[in-house]
This record gives sequence, structure tokens and C-alpha cells, in this order.
Amino acid sequence: MSQVVQGYDDCPSWAPAFGYMGAAGCMILANFGSAWGTWRAGLGVCKMGISYPKGVIKNIVPIVMAGVLGIYGLIVAVIITQAISQPDANGYATYSVYNAWAHFAAGMCCGCSCLAAGGTIGIIGEVGVQCFGMKASAGKRAWGGDADGGDGGGEGASAEDANKLYVGLLIMLIFSEALALYGLIVALILSQRQYNCGQN
Repeated sequence: MSQVVQGYDDCPSWAPAFGYMGAAGCMILANFGSAWGTWRAGLGVCKMGISYPKGVIKNIVPIVMAGVLGIYGLIVAVIITQAISQPDANGYATYSVYNAWAHFAAGMCCGCSCLAAGGTIGIIGEVGVQCFGMKASAGKRAWGGDADGGDGGGEGASAEDANKLYVGLLIMLIFSEALALYGLIVALILSQRQYNCGQN
């Protein structure tokens, strides 16, 4: 006759695997989104720096916002990992299937949101900073003879129009970053859902 263990079906030995999959998936997808956004936005900044070197530091914002996505994934992954309980003294699992699915959902929610936000920030940043550079330099090259000289009135008008474009660029980047923030908030709520075997 086999031994019957109460609550074993609720806390199988394979349940922690899904919890760790949620933590790993969250970290991997968030870092992928962060790297994707940094890559695309970095290319745009480098291209823009050729024609308008003065705007490189000002247009570093998309790269910073893309880098923050990895921090979101790190926060959720650490919370999930610390919530995975160890087996008891008898070797029986105390981590329930309920916790496993909740943590897996939390990891996928944050990770996929950061991945989508990273792609959006990267594409908007790449195109936006290049358009800003073209607008601010009035289509001139930095190595041209008339880049530093010429009439100041035309350059002033171009810089003013470029600043208007920059405001729109920032608004688009903020709402793109909000996608990852929404995923982070939902993931934090999901990760707080707990049910441990042996506890009422």
C-alpha cells in the first residue's frame, strides 16, 4: 500500500520549476527589451552625432529609458525567487501550484511588457533623434564650412523647431516606457498572491 500524503497534489515537486521559469523568463525578456531599445536608440544617436554633435548628450534620453527596463525585470525576478519556499524537514514540497502559476504569470507579464516597451523605445528613439538632428542643423553637416558660421537667424529658427520636435519625442518615449511600468505593477500584484501547503 502506498503512502498517502495530504496536500501533496497541491504542492508537487515540479511546482518550483514554473516559479523559477517565471523569474528567469522575466529577467531574460526584460534584458532583451532593454538591449534592443539601447541598440536601436544608440544607432540613432550615433548617426545624429555626425550631422549635429551638439545634440548627442541631449538625445541620450532614449538610451537611459531603455536601460531602466532591465531594472524592472530584476526587481520582479528577485521578488519571485525569494518567494519560492524550500521543502520541509521531511522533504515534502511546500511551494504550491497556485504560487507557481502566479509567479510564472508575473514573470511573463513584466518580461513581455518590457520587451514590447524596449522595441518601441528603440524605434522611436532611433528615428526621433535623427529627425531632431536634421531639424536642428537645418540639413547641414558638422564638417561643412557653413556649419558654425552663416546667418544666425536661420539656425535659431531651426533650433526652435527642433525643440518642439524634441518635446513630442519625449512624450512618445514616456508613454512607451509606461507600457513596461504597467507590466511591472501587475507583476508585483500577482507575485503577492500566496498559498503555502499546510497553512489555512
